[in-house]
Amino acid sequence: MQFAVENEMITQQLGVSDLALKLQHGSLALFPTDTLPALCSYPEYSKKIWTIKKRPSSKPLILMGACLDDLFEFVHPCALEEGLKLAKIYWPGALTMVLPTIGNFSENLNGNSNSVGFRVPALRLARDLLMKTGPLATTSANISGEEPAKDANEASIQFPGIPMLAPIPWPNSSGMASTVIEWEKGKWNLLRPGAVIFKQK
Repeated sequence: MQFAVENEMITQQLGVSDLALKLQHGSLALFPTDTLPALCSYPEYSKKIWTIKKRPSSKPLILMGACLDDLFEFVHPCALEEGLKLAKIYWPGALTMVLPTIGNFSENLNGNSNSVGFRVPALRLARDLLMKTGPLATTSANISGEEPAKDANEASIQFPGIPMLAPIPWPNSSGMASTVIEWEKGKWNLLRPGAVIFKQK
């Protein structure tokens, strides 16, 4: 019996290629970032994130990608120039930019508006996964209202059975959420202070 439990735990700790395959088939997954551990899915399966987190649907998710080109193809042309300026300064890093998107792209990430938060994480292991999968819908690894998980162990306790990116233990992270800014009507607004110090213009 003990062997079966240990074997199950091992199968839940998957390398980049195996975890990417799980995600492609609709699974949720846990992976480390430079800020806090993330719970993720492909955008088309993002309803599973809100359900398992018990997260209000009014709270949007973030789209993470391996590089700015993977993300900016979804950004509305009106915000491209200003968004790219900051992306080239802060990415990879702990700055999330909320930008207007094209078409109905935002519907799987933000039910309130056509804007989406975008980020390229600084942790190489996270980008390795994102290079394999393409952009993923993400959020911090915690049940809504609970403290965010700080490492793989805490994430697995909050979300038992969800496959995790190996190797474990994960690299150390800042333990602070990303800074969130929003581009609106031609200017940047600070929505949430975090790991990056951002001065409003």
